[in-house]
Amino acid sequence: MHPNPAFRQTPGDQRLKLARDRGFGVLSVNGADGPLISHVPFIVNEGAEFADMHLVRSNPIVRQLKDPVPAVIAVSGPDAYISPDWYGTEDQVPTWNYVAVHLRGELSLRPQEDLRAHLDELAAYFEARLLPKPPWSNDKMTPDALGRMMRMIVPVRFRIDAVDGTWKLGQNKGETARNGAADGLEGAGFGQDPQAIARLMREAGDA
Repeated sequence: MHPNPAFRQTPGDQRLKLARDRGFGVLSVNGADGPLISHVPFIVNEGAEFADMHLVRSNPIVRQLKDPVPAVIAVSGPDAYISPDWYGTEDQVPTWNYVAVHLRGELSLRPQEDLRAHLDELAAYFEARLLPKPPWSNDKMTPDALGRMMRMIVPVRFRIDAVDGTWKLGQNKGETARNGAADGLEGAGFGQDPQAIARLMREAGDA
């Protein structure tokens, strides 16, 4: 997380909303030879006490879970490159504006018998976003195919102890400079959804 307090003012419920809505992040734990990382879909429970996910049984992270281990899930929102020319003031430098959330907590194995319910919940959660398409469900798989797939993965639970967030949107710049950068993004920006960053930069000025 960026250390500048100007970028760390987003309320906790908004940080959780980003993580819950995105539902995909980078899971990291410490391994014997260095950090272990996996890109995982997840679902945050209603009370935001935990996030449930699954891992391939052969994933090195699984081998670390004889006991619960400290872990982090990094969730990325939109981001975009900012050219210093767009500010309209001298002595500026290039930067990258972005939104990100880090969930910090503890990762542990769940009982294998919890796997089917987890898979059903995960599929239903994401398929609901595709309505009016008829939702896909695990019931559409043949029992043999579903059984083979389930033997290859294990359910895990991430207990959420802290939610850090950075909304780096030029809050440390004057309104004219920030809006100039937003104009530049809308005209010729690049990154992961520069239009969203431009909108958020303008909203940051209204806060």
